[in-house]
Amino acid sequence: MHAPRTALAVTALSTLLTLSACSSGGGSTSSSPQEPKLTTTTPAASGALDEVTWNLPLGEPTTLDPAKVGDYSPSTVVSNLCDPLLRLKADYSVAPGLATSWKRPDPKTLVLELRDDVTFWNGHPMTAKDVVAGLERQRDPATQSVNTQVLSTVSTITATGDHQVTVRFKTPDELFLKYLVNGFGAVSEAAYVKKAGAAYGTAKGGLMCTGPFELKTWKSGESLTAVRNDAYWDTALRPKAAKLTFKFVTDASTLTSALLSGQIDGSYEIPSTVAKALRSSDAGTLYYGPSAQTVFVSPTSPESPLADPRVTQALSLVLDRDALVRNVFDGAARKEKTFIPSLVWKTGEASDVYAKGYDALPAVPDADVARAKKLVAQAAPKKRTVTVAMGAGDQQSLQTLTFLQAGAKKIGLSIVIKQLQPTQMSGLFYDASLREGLDATMALGYVEIPDPLSYAEMFTSPASPMNWTRYDNAEVTSLLTQARATLDPKESAELFTRAQALYTEDLAIVPIAVPYERMFLNKRLSGAPASFAYINMPWAAQLGGTGEGTS
Repeated sequence: MHAPRTALAVTALSTLLTLSACSSGGGSTSSSPQEPKLTTTTPAASGALDEVTWNLPLGEPTTLDPAKVGDYSPSTVVSNLCDPLLRLKADYSVAPGLATSWKRPDPKTLVLELRDDVTFWNGHPMTAKDVVAGLERQRDPATQSVNTQVLSTVSTITATGDHQVTVRFKTPDELFLKYLVNGFGAVSEAAYVKKAGAAYGTAKGGLMCTGPFELKTWKSGESLTAVRNDAYWDTALRPKAAKLTFKFVTDASTLTSALLSGQIDGSYEIPSTVAKALRSSDAGTLYYGPSAQTVFVSPTSPESPLADPRVTQALSLVLDRDALVRNVFDGAARKEKTFIPSLVWKTGEASDVYAKGYDALPAVPDADVARAKKLVAQAAPKKRTVTVAMGAGDQQSLQTLTFLQAGAKKIGLSIVIKQLQPTQMSGLFYDASLREGLDATMALGYVEIPDPLSYAEMFTSPASPMNWTRYDNAEVTSLLTQARATLDPKESAELFTRAQALYTEDLAIVPIAVPYERMFLNKRLSGAPASFAYINMPWAAQLGGTGEGTS
């Protein structure tokens, strides 16, 4: 299952093994799966392409409305169609997008200066009115935006010029600006959206954006096709590919055959089983890149035995992460001290503060069964059987839980693995009734913006719908609230790391691993970013020919 990006993204498809890391640099594929070389980008390409066929291994999107997009498949498409106000770069840093600059006249005011040379695909100019309409639309419950929480601190959004937007806040908010890199900040033509109504973003209603590719056709169950926007405002990113076709192959063996034969040119989120077949292929290159994804086990209710942090700590102590990374992730993952990948703060102004706070956290524990038994004895859980949900057919989660199951048995706990169909798995994140009878869930999450605070709030804030155990540490809440309201990057980071030190001790979550991004490119292509930042950047606009194969 795949939940909203700012919430939890969880896979339930057997083909998924998404990957992440916190590194960059030159390199491409690795001959050894145990020590993959990571790269943020692939070699630049210059050759023109008639068509590129790309796969969405998590299936067909249900919508392309940027306000509702919060998952792998739709985001992979929309990032090439609808430009946001700010742009995420391959190293997870932020750059200008449709907004050329911004300033804060006072702590409760943000002024965005917009480009004055941008047109929508239909040739109509983009103005501040389109930006205001798009942001305000996400306040309306009828829109069903996945970004409503971003607007919680906002008082007013107004057009203060043809190409200027002013946002006023009830309290200062350091996160708001960073959220403009994703669907929340994507700009659609207001008049078109109004006319399309609820159909906007569907095969029937279409889209009207400013991106490097224009949505052309959507054949349900078969493919999505986009064509090059020859009038794209960013001349450096005018696509070299004339046509971009997205396929929805979710079967691992079918995907393997299609990539090896060249029927499909590339894909992000390559499953481990597919990666093994592609590693030694001369059809193209398998790239490993940095990412902001994370795998963990989370309790689903206050009554769960895992709601007691002593029990989750005990499970953490019986988990052999080295063996798990080697055998489940095929070596393409790393251990990390928290459930928040460090990539999200690596390139920020306060990276040194975050790094110091991370270094001060307790080390990832080695297996210690004796200590784990003591923790379980102290907790004395009424239930010794723990039912953990996972997506049916998801081999990564099944193998991970099998590791955990074996360790739990050593400390008197019995883990029952319950495989749920995608709709059930998806629903439990929003419907408490669907979590009845469950004690925990396997989760694959990702942090979409370059700030760890956005993710920490979801699991620690008493008001968060993702705080299923009703975790309530007043000091943590206070520190994170202060951090969000502090506009100085280093001061905000200091507050966050103080909160992190506290919730790392008493938040009931079992961090498993931080997987790497995996992307495959046919040998006739290059140029695309290899990092997870693709999720919010026009990655396909960077694709070009290499001169090998047929272009």
